[in-house]
Amino acid sequence: MSDSLQAETVRFTGHGGDEIEGYLAQPLDEGSFGGVVVIHHLPGYDEGMKEITRKFAAHGYLAVCPNLYSREAPGASPDDAAAAARALGGVPDERLVGDVQAASGLLKSLGSSNGRVATIGYCSGGRQSFLSACSLPLDAAVDCYGAFVVGTPPESSPLRVSPIVQMTPDLSCPLLGLFGADDQYPSPQHVAELEEALKLADKVYEFHSYEGAGHAFFSTDRPSYRPDAAKDGWQRIWEFFGRYLAS
Repeated sequence: MSDSLQAETVRFTGHGGDEIEGYLAQPLDEGSFGGVVVIHHLPGYDEGMKEITRKFAAHGYLAVCPNLYSREAPGASPDDAAAAARALGGVPDERLVGDVQAASGLLKSLGSSNGRVATIGYCSGGRQSFLSACSLPLDAAVDCYGAFVVGTPPESSPLRVSPIVQMTPDLSCPLLGLFGADDQYPSPQHVAELEEALKLADKVYEFHSYEGAGHAFFSTDRPSYRPDAAKDGWQRIWEFFGRYLAS
């Protein structure tokens, strides 16, 4: 754990040459560190996601959370920005990959970077973490209950995305998946289908599912929070990143 870190809002060039906002946190200790692109959940670039970004810095990682809704509602509150993004069906996949690539480049450009970068995403961000790892050269990726890697959104969902499980052969790095056994999107059946695709493609992966936990069990400010599942999940993340991102 680092007792000294710096966290700040930054701006950098994302997909298509657009300037977007991000939240950057980094330890101030001497040394070189792996980087983590934190992909926020559907509710947006909010206080909880910034807290998670700082948590990675406290554990010895360079971390940045790009505001994926920067274009839809610049300067808006997280709730208003998320509503604007939902109204458009979510973030386009191509743009997401471009923004994550730019965020990865930002981390690698820091003087304390060891050149290794991973993604982690929550909710819609879990799907986007998997998408990024199938589209970009990464060192590790974490999918926290990412919906619609397998399956399509129901009619009631604001998201207009397609399944991406067919991209599994393109996965560029080891994958950690953390899921709630009581979740519907992704359901245990969706998780099993993704696991089968990973086995068939001979990919390195590690999945953990938690009984009594549903969607968003990491979110400390929501009724869905499950302390035991979250505690174990964080331990799995530290072990996984320690294996693949450490100098």
